[in-house]
Amino acid sequence: MQLRTVDLIRKKRDGGELSAEELRFLIEGYCRGDIPDYQMAAWAMAVYFRGMSPAETADLTLIMAESGDRMDLGAIGGIKVDKHSTGGVGDKTTIALAPLVAAAGVPVAKMSGRGLGHTGGTIDKLESIPGFRVEMAADRFIDQVNQHGIAVISQSGNITPADKKLYSLRDVTATVNSIPLIASSVMSKKIASGADGIVLDVKMGGGAFMKTWEEAAQLAQAMVDIGLRVGRETVALITGMDEPLGYAVGNALEVREAIDLLKGDGPADLKELCLALGAQMLVLGGRASTAEQARTALEELIASGKALKKLKEFIAAQGANPTIVDRPELLPRARRQIAVKAQASGYVTRIAAEEIGLAAMRLGAGRATKDSGIDLSVGVILRKKIGDAVAEGDLLAELHAGEAGAERLEPIQRQVREAFEIGADAVMPPRLIHALVDRKGIHRL
Repeated sequence: MQLRTVDLIRKKRDGGELSAEELRFLIEGYCRGDIPDYQMAAWAMAVYFRGMSPAETADLTLIMAESGDRMDLGAIGGIKVDKHSTGGVGDKTTIALAPLVAAAGVPVAKMSGRGLGHTGGTIDKLESIPGFRVEMAADRFIDQVNQHGIAVISQSGNITPADKKLYSLRDVTATVNSIPLIASSVMSKKIASGADGIVLDVKMGGGAFMKTWEEAAQLAQAMVDIGLRVGRETVALITGMDEPLGYAVGNALEVREAIDLLKGDGPADLKELCLALGAQMLVLGGRASTAEQARTALEELIASGKALKKLKEFIAAQGANPTIVDRPELLPRARRQIAVKAQASGYVTRIAAEEIGLAAMRLGAGRATKDSGIDLSVGVILRKKIGDAVAEGDLLAELHAGEAGAERLEPIQRQVREAFEIGADAVMPPRLIHALVDRKGIHRL
């Protein structure tokens, strides 16, 4: 029987499950232009309200992964493990984590994206290192991983074109916040990137796209299920984003903080997240039998300086001067630093992470649209975190700003100040790692 788009829309509207053949008909027909936007929008809205079964979601993911280029990493020795974050504020994890894991002997062949909105992008951060190349041919990419154990490049323009087209439609039809469609979008890119194993960092809280535990748990479970169904070992950590990760928010500022971490300094929360994610990557990569054993190995790599040495090797392999590691003052620096001071005494009880991210974007660190330019030097550095005591007049944060005049900076300064809530009673810092999700289910930590 000949398939008709209207019948498949009706089937999903009524709660039915589409077969792989039916989903392929929809996605491929839409990409060819045979199915118009209005019909695909109707299907997306039906999915938004009716959801998708695990089998449907996995089928959709594979169809989108197969719609464009797929990276074949078979020529790279060892088990290749990728890491993906759903996006947060101050999330510079990859810059420290990738060389740390590579130093442990797990090859890191990673494709990353740019930032959009209040969340930063790894590629923008790496480009703040003068001379760092984020584009290279596939054969050179593979050669670099075989030689150095690590390469991080920008996503190919033809990776999952079906997902790009569908996402653009979802963005203007109020169907972005659908768990199966989000899960398929993320995992289609990870599968097309060719890794054997995938570790997911699913952010939850005020600075994340998933605001609640329920949303984050559903998304993590859906993505792990997809990975396992298509033959990729996949685990997820559900992690907190109720305050920015670390202290620095902004491209060059975050690179500097990642360097500090591998020098044995750096924020405690950033170190904890890198060790937790890295431990899962080492287990999937066959370099440790337990997360505890892997964590010990990673801590030793930081203490011995081997992780820092791998960072220098990584930077040099991608065309930049590794001296930047020893002299981070060579990174782009903003022309002005503006203090944001407390107007009351007490304790920091809340930091609106999304507002900090939006303030950094308004300074020029992020993009309002995909075509926006950015200033790699600007951003926000927190001087207080949740749980810290503060006296009136204490420094809460610093704006690192470019040429903008006072009339533009004053509202940003106010935005950052108002992102801090100061109360009379001390509070505990927010929990960073909430759960592990694997083939056995969700394990609260």
